[in-house]
Amino acid sequence: MAEAADILGASPTPVRRRWLRRAVVLLAGTPVLAALVYSPAPEAQAAQAATVDVQLTSMTPAAPVKGDTLTITGTVVNDGSETINDAHVGLRVGPLLADRASIDEAAERTGFRAGIDPGEIDQAHAVKIASLPSKVNQTFTLTVPVNKLELDKDGVYQLGVSLSGVTESRPSEQVLGIQRTFLPWQPEAAAKRAQLTYVWPLISTTHVTAETGSDETQTPVFLDDSLAEELKSGGRLERMVALGKDLPITWVIDPDLLYTVDAMTKGYRVRVPGGKSVQGKNKAVAEQWLSSLEAAVQGKKVVALPFGDPDLASLAHRGKDVSGSLGQLRPATDKAKQAVETVLHVPASTDFSWPANGAIDPSIVNVATSAGAHNILTRSDSLSESGALGYTPSAARPIGAGATAVVADAELSTAFDGDMLSAGNSTLALQRFLAHTLALNLQKTDEQRSFVVAPQRMPSVSQVGTMADAVRALQAGRWTQQGDLESAAAAKPDPAAATQVPGAGQYPEDLRKQELPVTAFEKIRTTQNTLDHFKVILAAPDRVEIPFGNTTNREMSTSWRGRPAEAALYRDQVQDYLIGLTEKVKIIPKSDATLSGHSATIPVSVQNSLVQDVHDLVLRVKSANPTRLMFGDKGQAEQQVTVQGDHTQTIKFPANATASGPVEVTAQLFTKDGVPYGKERKFTVDATEITPTVMLVIAGGVLLLVLAGIKMYASRKRVAARAAAEESTQQSDESPDTGPQSTDGSGTSETVDR
Repeated sequence: MAEAADILGASPTPVRRRWLRRAVVLLAGTPVLAALVYSPAPEAQAAQAATVDVQLTSMTPAAPVKGDTLTITGTVVNDGSETINDAHVGLRVGPLLADRASIDEAAERTGFRAGIDPGEIDQAHAVKIASLPSKVNQTFTLTVPVNKLELDKDGVYQLGVSLSGVTESRPSEQVLGIQRTFLPWQPEAAAKRAQLTYVWPLISTTHVTAETGSDETQTPVFLDDSLAEELKSGGRLERMVALGKDLPITWVIDPDLLYTVDAMTKGYRVRVPGGKSVQGKNKAVAEQWLSSLEAAVQGKKVVALPFGDPDLASLAHRGKDVSGSLGQLRPATDKAKQAVETVLHVPASTDFSWPANGAIDPSIVNVATSAGAHNILTRSDSLSESGALGYTPSAARPIGAGATAVVADAELSTAFDGDMLSAGNSTLALQRFLAHTLALNLQKTDEQRSFVVAPQRMPSVSQVGTMADAVRALQAGRWTQQGDLESAAAAKPDPAAATQVPGAGQYPEDLRKQELPVTAFEKIRTTQNTLDHFKVILAAPDRVEIPFGNTTNREMSTSWRGRPAEAALYRDQVQDYLIGLTEKVKIIPKSDATLSGHSATIPVSVQNSLVQDVHDLVLRVKSANPTRLMFGDKGQAEQQVTVQGDHTQTIKFPANATASGPVEVTAQLFTKDGVPYGKERKFTVDATEITPTVMLVIAGGVLLLVLAGIKMYASRKRVAARAAAEESTQQSDESPDTGPQSTDGSGTSETVDR
């Protein structure tokens, strides 16, 4: 009786409250008694309307052990119209949640529910607030020794932080607001600990254009300088490296990011309005980030995705029927390993593919494995369980044809998808994540299991910070131990686990709407065909083949999802730039010409404005009227052409006129395999053909003119000689002999006569 009186006393101790909660659970098995026990006051029969918003800004430690002191900070905001008086913030602990579904249900619950939410712990640990006016917020800090929380079993406990008080319209104390979170309790290392692999993705959007400088190193041109913002201190990628270096994670890297940053360290240019580019100014930033990354990955597992992180689902659903599209995957995979080893000097695995959001169907699996990858990083909401197992099986699932689906846990992988800028959101997401990891390990199975977390590809700065907090909280290793992606893929699969790849009709519609369209792959094919046609004439084809080959991979990137306009513009710019290069090799437009005589040569000039030589070109000229104008003894002629970089070469073609009149001539370049290259040029040759008879007539006329000229010349000389003689005689009669003067005059006359 004394014990009963103690239990039912007006001011129950924590032990009494604990006993009462257990008694309630037992009594709940009897419907009548349960109804009596859980019959709340009328105003508490449903979730009470909350007038106070309770936010938790921190909870430390996130996973306490015996002897710790739990500290919870937060704010309360009075959203009601009345002032709240005699208020206090209290902590409510319990109940122990049985499974992962219970965790989710508690997390989604809103408002205080009497009979479901537990009572407060000793109010000695509460924070009193005398008055909280309308629209006013107040911070609080709860500090409670863990041994006061009555955590008697390992598992996940619900925590409730509530504000209780009175208002003018509610004179009796009521709970006016509550926020729920979770406390994972595993103070000692579990006998069986799950392996947990956290994927740490280093992926960015496409930053490099197809354009390069004419210098020897082919300085790349960037779309903009936004990558530098991600690499700078406090930027997204800087945080990924700075926080990831001390964490037990598996780095999953897009090699394109490494090549892009490495290019920045060697000097780069940035496109500006007007089609020009300026020198990039963040070389030092790139050097610092790359150096930090190289140090961070030493001794860690590194997985390299295919170059550019191609969108496997888009390829499978839209691109596979466009010739040449699937053929881009193998080169993209081959580049990946080399990029990591060259830039970071560490080995990398290329045996993994990662479809968007881990969603798969049979066609995606076929495409993902077509480039040699045997492991497909998928997600449990794609390869789902029937629920009959009662536990979550290991990540590795054989799906046939030598392929393994490495199934990341969907709930853990999406835990930090939301806005983590708010400390309240971050704290709740972190505690829920830890709760799920502990609940996974406590599931009833004798087998040690392996789990994978594959978060969003490009987490924000705030999301990265919360991810790092979560991994750090698990480093104590009380219920999980460090794993890596390769070991997760190689782990022994659970024979009872689901291995059936969902059909095409089950692929998420929202993801399908984000895929690259068929027109994107057709544009990529057009660009590739243009490139193939262009490079055969180049003396140094790698100067275009390498940058445009990389750009083709970038055009297929998963990062274009949700950005269709930007993706289309990028593809157009790539094609336009390539066409501009091909047009630097051309026939110079030629003015009309006149061909007088039976035969002559017609010059045609080919200009090469590229920095490298072109060869294996054939220049062909063709007469539209071979009966009037011929090249040799045919209507057309051709010559091989080689033109040095930044030079013009003129080729001369012998031509024969067989009749007079204008003739249209076409000049066209061809590659060595007979494919037309560039625009054809047309010009007119006015042929003037002269017959032998006409030539005789003209010759006769010319001869007569010559004879007449000679006769006239001789006649004029005789007249001049007589006049000179007469003058000499006259001078002899009238003047004395002067000797030398006479000699000079005589000499002159003789020269003229001759």
